Amino acid sequence: MALFITIRVLDVIDILLVAFLLYQMYRIIKGTVAFSIFIGFFLVYVAWLVIKAMNMELLGTLMGQFIGVGVLALIVVFQQEIRRFLLLIGTNYQLSRSFGLEKLFASENFKPASNQQIREIVMACDNMSRSKTGALIVIPHNSELKEIIRSGEKINARISSSLIETIFFRNTPLHDGAMIIQGNRIAAARCILPITERHDLDPDLGLRHRAAIGISEVSDALAVVVSEEKGTISLAVNGELMHRISIVQLTTELEKVIVEEA
Repeated sequence: MALFITIRVLDVIDILLVAFLLYQMYRIIKGTVAFSIFIGFFLVYVAWLVIKAMNMELLGTLMGQFIGVGVLALIVVFQQEIRRFLLLIGTNYQLSRSFGLEKLFASENFKPASNQQIREIVMACDNMSRSKTGALIVIPHNSELKEIIRSGEKINARISSSLIETIFFRNTPLHDGAMIIQGNRIAAARCILPITERHDLDPDLGLRHRAAIGISEVSDALAVVVSEEKGTISLAVNGELMHRISIVQLTTELEKVIVEEA
């Protein structure tokens, strides 16, 4: 009697969804210590399936207990990656702005930056690049970054190139750390950012670049970095670093924030 495997449309959708989730998980944990831990746990799980198939009851029971406890351990080990994964889903697949829940629960309404204010930011970055003044500027899309802002000094000032350059001028009290620009205001300076845990980055990258990547991993923010050593301008977006970008590229990327928020 011939046996036929029936494949339903839902089975295909199921496979595609699992493949998509695994791919997103790979994107999040690649280059981190978590990736090695995940591979190790996966190999142990495969070994457990083989042992069960061979009916080795004692060893299978012991490894089964390990797998059960291991799931809880993975939640603890991968807490940052799980947070980034949920953020990825919430950011990319959120409801429309017109009917989104953020309209109901938003505590503050930030006016979007104008084209002139974007030019002020770009001008400041250009000037600091020429003078090799180190800077780290964070510009979120929808996130308010309240915890990050609380870690620094609140400013709540209008955006101007002269103020940005003054804040990052060497030996000024606020030059060390990140500046947060929220909407059309400079919200805070000297803020502390999370550092990326990736190990596949250029070893020559300093803490500013690693902090820029870190904040872009855990939020929807753009992070602009001006290198103090080389005067180059870099931009971190979604956990990836665009290195040595031009002023035109920087302007284009910042204008995307205006278009999305306006």
